[in-house]
Formats: sequence, C-alpha cells, structure tokens
Amino acid sequence: MTTRGKGGEGTMGDGPAVDVFSGVRVVELAQWVFVPVAGALLADWGADVIHVEHPETGDGYRGLVSQGILQSKGGINQSMELANRGKRSIGLDVKSPDGRRILLKLVETADIFLTNYLPSTLERLDLGVDALREVNPKLIYARGHGFGVRGPDADKAAYDATAFWARGGLAETLTPEGLPQPIGQRGAFGDRNGAVHLAFGMAGALFRRERTGEPSVVDVSLLATAMWTLASDVLSALQGNFRAAPPPGGALRSQAPNPLVNAFRTKDGRFVSLVFLQPDRYWTDLCRAVDRPELALDPRFSDMTVRAEHREECVAVLDEIFAARTFEEWRAAFDEERFPWAPFLRVPEIIEDRQVAANGYIAEVPVEGGNGFSMPTGAVQFDEQPATLRRGPEQGQDTELLLLELGYGWDEIVRLKEALVIP
Repeated sequence: MTTRGKGGEGTMGDGPAVDVFSGVRVVELAQWVFVPVAGALLADWGADVIHVEHPETGDGYRGLVSQGILQSKGGINQSMELANRGKRSIGLDVKSPDGRRILLKLVETADIFLTNYLPSTLERLDLGVDALREVNPKLIYARGHGFGVRGPDADKAAYDATAFWARGGLAETLTPEGLPQPIGQRGAFGDRNGAVHLAFGMAGALFRRERTGEPSVVDVSLLATAMWTLASDVLSALQGNFRAAPPPGGALRSQAPNPLVNAFRTKDGRFVSLVFLQPDRYWTDLCRAVDRPELALDPRFSDMTVRAEHREECVAVLDEIFAARTFEEWRAAFDEERFPWAPFLRVPEIIEDRQVAANGYIAEVPVEGGNGFSMPTGAVQFDEQPATLRRGPEQGQDTELLLLELGYGWDEIVRLKEALVIP
C-alpha cells in the first residue's frame, strides 16, 4: 500500500483514533447511498476516500433535501453526511477529455476504484477494469450492483427498494398474509446492508493484495445481499418447505411447540420478547421474576415436554401475567435478570438506550462555528473504540487541493474552471 497522509484531509475534525486503513486511497465514482456508504466505512477508519461528483449537479443524493424527501437540520444534509463522512470531494466532468485525464491521474495514486455506475456507462466512459489497470496494474476494482455483474439484468438501474426489498424477496417474506399490499421498507435499508458487504470485500482485497501482490475485482449486489439476509428462508425454499409470514393476529402464537419463544403484550399495549431456546434452564427464573413462583411446580408446565403439550394454556397464562403491568414496569422487573428477554423499543428509545450510550454507538460530529450533530458510528469497533466521526465534504470542496496534489498549476486550474471541467 502506498503511504499517504491521513484520509479526510480538508474536512472538519481530527483524523480517526484508530487508522486501520491509513495510507489507503479510494477513488469513489458513485452516487446515492449503497456504494458511498461502503466508502464512508473505510473513511471512518483512516482511508483517504475521494468522492468524485459532477461539477454542476453533484451527487444526486444531495438533491433529495431540496425536494423535501430527506430532512435537513441547521442547513446540514445529515443523510448525505452519513453516506460521505470523512471523505474529500472533487468536482469533475469525467465525460470530458480533461476530466477523464484527471480521473486517471487520481487512479494512478489509488489503491481502490469504487463505483456503482452501470456497466454500459463505464464502458462508454472507457473506465472498465482493463482501462484503469493500464494506468495502475495493482488497482483493486470494486463495484456495487443492483442485480449482479452478469446476466440479462446486469445493466438495469436499481435502488434498494427494487433490487433488495422487492426482487430480493424481503417485502413478500415479511408481509403478513392478508394485507392489501406489501409493507414498505425503511429508508436505505438494503443500501446500508449491502455497503457492509462491499466494505468487507474491499478490506479482504486489500489483505489479499498485501499477502500476494495480486489485485482483485470485488462485486456486491443488492440482490445477493437480500438473499444473504434471508438465508434461513432461502434454505427452507431449497428444501421445498418455505413458509411465508403468518397472517396478523395471535392465533399461531399458541401453536408453537416452545411457548417461551414469544412476544407478550403489556398493559399499555407495548411488547416484551422472550427467547428461551433453553426453556428449562430459565423457566424457574421467569416464574420468580413475574411473581408467580408456583407456576414452576405446575405439572402442566414443569418441563419443555409438558409445556409443549399444554402450550395454549401456557401462552394464555403468560398473556394474562404480562397484561397486568405496563411496559416500563416489566422493564424494571426484568432489569437485573439474566434470561434472554428484550423490550420492543421504538427508534426514539433506542437512541437513548444505556447500551447505545455505553458503547458509543452514537457520536457527535463537530461543526465549525456551530453546534454539532449526532449520527450512528457504525457496528465495527477496533481496540474497543468507535469510529471518530468527521464532516462530509461540501460539493467539490477539495477540487483545487487535489489538483495541486496531482501537480496541476494555478493557470491550468483556471483553464479547467473556464472549460467547466471542474467547479
């Protein structure tokens, strides 16, 4: 790997506390969420990620705030920040000869080229694997797709709502029978899942190249990400016994052979989850915790075999018990218990959760001359430390600095500006 300065130069804030990817440069020709988030995960841990944007229109994701689709707080597009934190941005018209030459100069200095452009677009721009390897034979080429790199649909445009949620089976699998239409996915649900796979692929390619000297081509699709997410259901389908989500309602709750893997409604309409995969180990503790120790000796419920025979009665008794107290009362009652349970939390409650705070799963991003804002740090930690969050770049804010680093003089930079190659 080429030794360089810390990633994110030209952005607000210090570099990451743990520079796992220090010295790695990523040239990112990508938009929206899926692939840029993969780049952001590397930037979190020290990579110098250069986000290439059109000099006039920029990344299309920036525009969703102006359309009212995403929220902006204090003039900051936090969704764009989440996908591009810690990066640098260059405004570049890669369709122009000058712009393509600049991109190739960046690629010469890079460890990874990261893109979500369609295969036909990359071919038209002559930015395929072979073309870029001509200028950098050790380049790792990483691609994010909707439907994969091969096949009749490889060149079709896709979002996670189409390739992951709809075609990938999530919507149909999770929608209970009887609803008038499939349930909708939450924002960028598949994109951020796919980004983790792509970041893992790039990290693996860097490791392989370090060990063998050989660069890789890394491919991750939203369709494959969905299949991995649904791997248990895919296995069931491969065995010929797939079952869709049951209809809404509680009838099937009492039919499961283990009544202690269930959700129970509280007095105020919230829910508590029990997942006693070793039911006999925890049954006595549960009976004590719900102030019904006599149930542990009830011959109908004394072990997992008889509980399975009397599962409807067991669920009915527990339903009555849980319905007698509020959600917060049950949280307090179970607070010190060691058996596997959890409250069904709402997102505003998750961000206040004590485990989230203790582990640094949300952190503040500093803003020069103003109040910072908070966002998730990500699931990976090194040396028990969360990622150090840094601002994402404004559109093209590092263009001149990057051109100077590449050896361009000010006269040439002015010419490129006048030609609208750069902003």
